[in-house]
Amino acid sequence: MRGCFIFAWIVGLTCLLLVLPLLAQPPAPPSAAPSKIASSPLSSGASVDPKLKDMFDAKIRAEWEALKNKDKKTYAELLDDDYQGVEVDGRGERNKIQSVNDLAEQNTFNYTLWGYKLIPLGPDAVLAIYESTLQFPPTAQVRYSRVLISEVWVQRAGQWKELHYQETHVK
Repeated sequence: MRGCFIFAWIVGLTCLLLVLPLLAQPPAPPSAAPSKIASSPLSSGASVDPKLKDMFDAKIRAEWEALKNKDKKTYAELLDDDYQGVEVDGRGERNKIQSVNDLAEQNTFNYTLWGYKLIPLGPDAVLAIYESTLQFPPTAQVRYSRVLISEVWVQRAGQWKELHYQETHVK
């Protein structure tokens, strides 16, 4: 019985010695929360070159304006020839030609972008993550939809193009 007590005391003391250094460390600062103000420019919590961030901000906004305005030429110029996109409509993966041709069926009346994060994947690749709230025309059955978006952009022949697009519906 006395052996069990000593063993338990040693185990407890060992645990305490392992935990004390962790308790003595100052708490980690909270990570910067992404901006959720719809009217502010897209912002990144990562340390990314401001010029690169501004360029992707402009490219992503141009992409959404092209979708809203059904501008096939502008939209096609933003997509890489190897582009693959998956949207929440359940129709599966689309290539560049299918995505550009699908613009005629788009019914995005307006949109808001926020929660932007830009993650460099190397010198010629970037992952952009953000959320969009889509507004559909007043006559539409569903007026609003929120989607989380991930986009992979690659630099090919000196031009940044969108290689992959993935939407996930948010309830």
